Amino acid sequence: MNTFPPFYNPDKVGTLAPPDAAAAIAAGLAAGLPPARSDTRRVILLLVDPQVDFIHPDGALSVPGAVDDTQRTVAWIYRHVAQITTISASLDSHLPTQIFFATWWRNPAGQHPTPFTAISAADVEAGRWLPVYEPEWSRDYVRTLGASAKKLLMIWPYHTLIGTPGHAITPALYEAIAYHSAARQAQPRFVPKGSLPKTEHYSLLEPEVKVPDHPEGGLNTTFLATLATYDLVYVAGQAKSHCVLETLASVMRAYQDRPDEIAKWRVLTDCMSSVAHPEIDFDALAESALAEYAAKGLRLVKSTDSIG
Repeated sequence: MNTFPPFYNPDKVGTLAPPDAAAAIAAGLAAGLPPARSDTRRVILLLVDPQVDFIHPDGALSVPGAVDDTQRTVAWIYRHVAQITTISASLDSHLPTQIFFATWWRNPAGQHPTPFTAISAADVEAGRWLPVYEPEWSRDYVRTLGASAKKLLMIWPYHTLIGTPGHAITPALYEAIAYHSAARQAQPRFVPKGSLPKTEHYSLLEPEVKVPDHPEGGLNTTFLATLATYDLVYVAGQAKSHCVLETLASVMRAYQDRPDEIAKWRVLTDCMSSVAHPEIDFDALAESALAEYAAKGLRLVKSTDSIG
């Protein structure tokens, strides 16, 4: 498909104009495309957290470059709609009190941390930051995070809170999902993540620190197995430095002995951007990790490349 459907306006990307789902579905029904179930090569587009709070310029955790990324993603969907079997999107889904929000922590003066504060195990052990909730778990958490993932706990602005406008899929992208669904007779699949209060959940496949005896506390083997049924898995979304990168890290760990599975994955590098931080160059860290993954067989591609 070389033309955009008549309802699509690229200038709507990054705005809060309500999605015209009815127009998108009507255009999809009229597109005359074969159903996805007839595809001999199964292709899934995996959209990581394509939500208003990350993409809209005034979003709570707006990612610089995300509007342009999303325009390219939407254009990619419309160009390749006849080749895309399934579209799946993760939904970062948070509550007001979680371990990575200010509500969870305070200092000895009773003050809560400001956004982008990094909390280390040493900070907690020295009493510079005190957990308000689940103190024993919280202390173990920052120790585990530092030891296993070599990371600090980052305090984020309140974002993608369940039920708020920021939690929604950005409207122009939702139209593209609806169009594909109608045109290919294929239901989209949405994967919520991140509502378990006592762990971070960047990867759509697993939390940063496992929570035993909780259905969301470990590797999502069911969804990973679903992804393995496709011939090609394309990835786009936000943010490259965090939820996209950690999703890919989960894939690389899960398939460390399966280069045939890693070879199925395609990363649309011009359809994602990194979180901006006043002191940490997250994009440089992401680029380094992606280069490492590419050396192990992951394919880095552009939205202008052919599918394959």
